[in-house]
Amino acid sequence: MSVVFEAVIKADEKSSWYIELTDTVDGRVHSCRGIEEFSQKVEEFGQDYGGNIDEVKWSKEDNVSPYAMEEIKILMAEEQEKIDKLKEEAGDN
Repeated sequence: MSVVFEAVIKADEKSSWYIELTDTVDGRVHSCRGIEEFSQKVEEFGQDYGGNIDEVKWSKEDNVSPYAMEEIKILMAEEQEKIDKLKEEAGDN
């Protein structure tokens, strides 16, 4: 079985962005209001599969602004740095 999650970047009526995370295996859906929440939900959903996630498919809705996309990219890079630092400190290189 292939474990694939879908992450769709969306904008609400106030043009605030969020990420809708879908577990395509069991159909669970969660709206994440930030990168940290998204990261936590991916980890939580992934626990059901022993942490083995094959892919996260990304897409965005047309109404998401370029500014929002840039903000998300920066926040994701910062989150990845945190994860890498924690792994390094734990000796998981």
